[in-house]
Amino acid sequence: MPEIDNETELFDDHPGARIREQRRLARLTQRELANRIPFSYSLLNQVECGARVATSAFITAVAQALHIDPAVLSGQSNMTDMQQARLVPLVRPIRAALDLYDLDPDDIAPRPLDVLIDEADRLCQQVRATHLRAAARDVPSLIAELTCLTGSQPTTRAWQALASSYRTAQDIALKLGFPDLATVALDRMAWAAERASDPCLAAIRQYKRALVHKDMTPDLGRRLIQTGHDLLAGESSREAKVVKGQLHLGASAIAARAEDGPAVEAHINAARRLATDLDGGTAAVHWLSFGKVNVALHNMGASVTMRRYGQALEQARKLKLPASTLTSRRARFLVDRAVVEMETGHADAALRHLVEARRAAPEQTRYHPGTHAAIRGLVHTARRTPESLSNMAAWVGM
Repeated sequence: MPEIDNETELFDDHPGARIREQRRLARLTQRELANRIPFSYSLLNQVECGARVATSAFITAVAQALHIDPAVLSGQSNMTDMQQARLVPLVRPIRAALDLYDLDPDDIAPRPLDVLIDEADRLCQQVRATHLRAAARDVPSLIAELTCLTGSQPTTRAWQALASSYRTAQDIALKLGFPDLATVALDRMAWAAERASDPCLAAIRQYKRALVHKDMTPDLGRRLIQTGHDLLAGESSREAKVVKGQLHLGASAIAARAEDGPAVEAHINAARRLATDLDGGTAAVHWLSFGKVNVALHNMGASVTMRRYGQALEQARKLKLPASTLTSRRARFLVDRAVVEMETGHADAALRHLVEARRAAPEQTRYHPGTHAAIRGLVHTARRTPESLSNMAAWVGM
């Protein structure tokens, strides 16, 4: 009969909790780890529970036994920070390109506008296919070329293409964990949208800004959403309906963070009506993809945010994603589904959905906070960590 750990199942953040997590990832019981260190089983048990302080000697011994850096256990460093450090060289050229907006780029001979518009659309598709690194490598030169071109050919199409490239930069920065850079990209998008005289582009920018504030300052997020609606007042085109629908979905996410169930329902219903007005299909406008499936995904996402996991599980089981669903959206659904399955006690299903998300969109899944939350929950609730879970945790840097 396998040994059962006598420990507190809390998501604590102290050296003992990190020791417990790393021990489980190594697929060791407390007794097995105690046999590998010059300290008693009783002391290990108390340290993991938080009843005794882990000394530097204890942490060093455990780290040596687990073949990991002691900083992982002490909390002085973590693998997520290390991963982000490795991404800095990738995003540095994007940061530099965003600073060209009021300068004349040196020694740039931009390609024809039609070619650059196609390139902007291609990079947008790469991000939605979750090829983040490839898009990150190409977007700086596109921004530079379009910045140069708008200086000599300031047409609406050129400004729209530049706004598209800024939005792609924002998506990349946000997905890779650089929110400060994402904010700069959104400011540049506003600058280009104003020169394009495009209210839908300006409203999309407000939607994206609102999502940045949904966690910490939801009141500001709601104001930004309303500003987006104000920009579209009196607009009734198909394009405007798509953007209005997306604004309502953004508002539902903000309301969910505030645990305002009635507001979530009101915004989801408004978005659903707009999706129905668009013949129930998916309408692609300004790199948005809005329709009934997107509404259903946001409805489920709101349930997850409000920790209504039973309700979210019912919604997830009813969702049938069409083959045309964007890869990024499918992967996000799978990660949310994994969180829901984990929270409702279906560990095998949770891990299965994480593996599927990794297969569909490895870069997006690796850096998504929901992935880390689901894995951490599975590790803390498992008595014996399966090898597949250990491998997944190592892959995300836990």
